[in-house]
Amino acid sequence: MTESAQAVREFKMPDVGEGLTEAEILKWYVQPGDTVTDGQVVCEVETAKAAVELPIPFDGTVRELRFPEGTTVDVGQVIISVAVGGGAAPAAEPEAAPAEAPAEAEDAAPKGRQP
Repeated sequence: MTESAQAVREFKMPDVGEGLTEAEILKWYVQPGDTVTDGQVVCEVETAKAAVELPIPFDGTVRELRFPEGTTVDVGQVIISVAVGGGAAPAAEPEAAPAEAPAEAEDAAPKGRQP
């Protein structure tokens, strides 16, 4: 159930210039856990011709930055993954925690009572 409520979309390095095949990530403006909105600039990249800010084309919560600043990335490579859907990551955390907690409590309780 959590997977359908929280799909993960990947944002790939777009073709930012005439025939250029790579760009260097200069600066990330977001970190994992941050909420992003459609059109929000998430990073600045530099090509052989110019520095360009990249807006993300969807809403969600940042899950992972795939490359650190200073890394040169080929066009088409995934640079960031974002949880999208019903409330994104904050909505999924409360659902996941109660589902795991009872199972852990049942396993841990007998062990805790024996000593």
